[in-house]
Amino acid sequence: MKAAQLTAYEGLTAVKVQDAPKPGVEPGKVLVAVEAAAINPFDVKLTGGAYGEIFKKLPATLGSDVAGTVLEVGDDVTGFSIGQAVYGMANGGGGHGSFAEFTLVKAEQLAPKPASVDFLAAAALPLAAVSAYQALVDHMNLQAGQKILIHGAAGGIGSLAVQIAKSLGAYVAATASAADTEFVKGLGADEVIDYKTQDFSQVIHDYDAVFDTVGGETNAKSYQVLKNGGAFVSMLEAPNEALVNAKNLRYTQQSSQATPERLRAIAELVDSGRLAVNIDKVFSLEQTAAAMEHLKSGHPRGKVVIQIKSDQSARKWRAGRDRQQMVP
Repeated sequence: MKAAQLTAYEGLTAVKVQDAPKPGVEPGKVLVAVEAAAINPFDVKLTGGAYGEIFKKLPATLGSDVAGTVLEVGDDVTGFSIGQAVYGMANGGGGHGSFAEFTLVKAEQLAPKPASVDFLAAAALPLAAVSAYQALVDHMNLQAGQKILIHGAAGGIGSLAVQIAKSLGAYVAATASAADTEFVKGLGADEVIDYKTQDFSQVIHDYDAVFDTVGGETNAKSYQVLKNGGAFVSMLEAPNEALVNAKNLRYTQQSSQATPERLRAIAELVDSGRLAVNIDKVFSLEQTAAAMEHLKSGHPRGKVVIQIKSDQSARKWRAGRDRQQMVP
């Protein structure tokens, strides 16, 4: 099969599309013919060793977000059938990622694809939507009438968080650039603050919750806008214990985890029309390195997606499997 692999910890120049062994099904996992995959900042950063040399050996196939069809179901797996359209998260940090014609996905990180969208949109959802849903629903327990500040609202996670917050009935303030203001308002934000020209900590106060996808100084200033007992979830930063204690805040440094329950809840939001993913640009598998560069330096609105035409490969694989099963 063809796969986009990291060949050395030398950044995006070391991402090569080449032949790789097709994974075999394993217990507890599902073999998926990949129709599309999406790029996350994690994928870009690990190519240069930002998270250490996490792959046991190179070359290793990159990618986590995936949408495709089920080819084979491993032992101890229930609820999935051959040919079923699914989406979820592959093991992008384990070298068997989704930037390939085929990938192996843990059943506990997979769910049926939202019926109302295509594979490109479905692939753009898992990590970003799970991150937003986990933060707002599971950690914050955000309620109707509460006020939340969402940072990085034009990005992959932030753009979905705005919509989920509105679906919960919250008042949403968001930070974004002036160029992205109308886009973020179109997502449902009640108030958009230009982070380049305005200091949000001087504009809003007494908020119930903050969702931080930016980190750094933005995170540090966000304590000021929260009321006592407020909820603060960051995708990046550890808590400042003194500030947390001073306001009795509920602070979570979130490590996002896709589960069937969260993925099914997101699919329901999508199919009910309450959540839509914005795809900034679509690349081919052969353009994976360029797609990663676009995410790194292009400030995309929403998600960057890789389209992987695996239909023909899937048919060949099924035919080969069927022939093998016919041998006495």
